[in-house]
Amino acid sequence: MSLQEREILNKTEINILISRLTRQLIENHNLFQNSVIIGVQPRGIYVANRLQQKLKELSGIEVVTGSIDTTFFRDDFRRKEKPLLPSVTNLDFSIEDKKVILVDDVLFSGRTVRAAMDALLTYGRPSSIELLVLVDRRFSRNLPIEANYVGKYIDTLSNERVEVMWQEIEGEDKVILVKK
Repeated sequence: MSLQEREILNKTEINILISRLTRQLIENHNLFQNSVIIGVQPRGIYVANRLQQKLKELSGIEVVTGSIDTTFFRDDFRRKEKPLLPSVTNLDFSIEDKKVILVDDVLFSGRTVRAAMDALLTYGRPSSIELLVLVDRRFSRNLPIEANYVGKYIDTLSNERVEVMWQEIEGEDKVILVKK
């Protein structure tokens, strides 16, 4: 790790946060009869999958889980210089009148969440949408969006970036703060 980055969460701390968030979901959604979990591509899906696994481990509940791509719903997609490569949307179930738990790794400006909600509405009209994030960068919103469930609040400067690393991609679970 360089002087430009600092570890915020390690694997054990991430597991503790996932367990706590899972218990909060169980309190509010009971048996998940009318609830679904949808991870925001590309990295929210790893949080969603961990929640799904922990729910099964703690309560035996197999909650319906999917993923949503926000690429063409973002307000900045036409401003990119490089060609956009969309991720996969995996919603092989109806979200009509469901309680949707939208899941992402980091909440920063709120733009990705807004795009995810727009994308979701093309698949139906849920009865409610809640937001769960592993990390909330509190003081950096461009839009009035707030998470219902937060693993950890991190206050950052404008020249810092929060990166969540996953075993499945980078070979280890951790969250780091990187100076740009």
